[in-house]
Amino acid sequence: MVRKIETALVQAGRTPVKQYGFVNPPLKRGSTVLHASVAAKAEVGQRAFEPAEIYGLMGSETHFALEAAIAEIEGGTHAQVTGSGLSAITVPLLAYLKAGEHLLVPDSVYGPTRSFCDSVLKRFGVETSYYDPMATPAALEALFQPNTRVLFTESPGSHTFEVQDIPGLAEVAHRRKAKVFMDNTWGILHFAPFEKGVDVSIHALTKYPGGHSDIILGAVVVNTDEDWRWLRQGSLELGNYASPDDCWLALRGLRSLHVRLKAAEAAGLKIANWFAARPEVARVLHPALPSCPGHEFYKRDFTGACGLFGVVFKPEYSADDVVRMIDALTMFGIGASWGGFESLVLPTTGTIRRSAGTGQFEGEAARFQIGLENIDDLIMDLEQGLAVLRGA
Repeated sequence: MVRKIETALVQAGRTPVKQYGFVNPPLKRGSTVLHASVAAKAEVGQRAFEPAEIYGLMGSETHFALEAAIAEIEGGTHAQVTGSGLSAITVPLLAYLKAGEHLLVPDSVYGPTRSFCDSVLKRFGVETSYYDPMATPAALEALFQPNTRVLFTESPGSHTFEVQDIPGLAEVAHRRKAKVFMDNTWGILHFAPFEKGVDVSIHALTKYPGGHSDIILGAVVVNTDEDWRWLRQGSLELGNYASPDDCWLALRGLRSLHVRLKAAEAAGLKIANWFAARPEVARVLHPALPSCPGHEFYKRDFTGACGLFGVVFKPEYSADDVVRMIDALTMFGIGASWGGFESLVLPTTGTIRRSAGTGQFEGEAARFQIGLENIDDLIMDLEQGLAVLRGA
């Protein structure tokens, strides 16, 4: 029986009967695992691709519980937890690509992903080409080379929120014998990657699964045994590891993820629409609004949103004006990350790296993460911030 998402979030990765009736899985820390005999050690050593406690680096019951839960939530067969959201990107790229191969990455990609491609992968002989995230399947196909092995996608795009035509792009990639990777952090619970042609789904569990801005964690999910073998093997060879303490906190965060995400979605949409009606604003980059690039793909492929979006201000406001506005806010923290209980803001103009000529907007921009505070309080704070923007 396929469980509804609300049920899966509450029950996945839990076996209370095996835990003396305790509701939550145990937190198991450790490096050395002892075995009853040399033969028993040899037998368990053959089970590196299964949830088997062989050595601490290869995972414990705490890791396996989280991986089982994430795989079920994503609709995949296997998941590998990683030490950070960035390592959830770098581990599969290193596991799958080799010298002499080619990688396609959207121009709107998360900055550290671009840095990794331009430094580590380049040093190891992997060529990266950046493409317009709004490229049609036909335009994308023109960029494929005989050695293109991976099409990387990130939808919506980092900071500028372009929503990609994932099914259309995936069809091209598979026809060209390439794997499709997707950073699905924004779309957790609202985008079914394996139904849309994705082979490898990537998440920063730091964000909404953790939910409390106190862990650093990632996960990679696949949907076939073949993909699982190269992902798991690559993860082990790279010495990838995630703290069991962080895994346990992420498991706890999953239990309330659905209600937190619904609250963040509702508040985010209300404030995004409020921004859209303001005279200071040129447009709002929220995938659920028509002003966002790729809104038509959001309507077709997503079942909902989260609380993260961008705002582009009218050209008469300078970068210094936007900074003064942000500094004047009292209920929005100025900091990286998102998906926690608190509201955040960051100026984004001038921090976005592009090389394919994309991401041009009419004015200065900022990214807003809407938390769980009272919406009216947040809007009152934004109103006084916009007064500072205007110089009032």
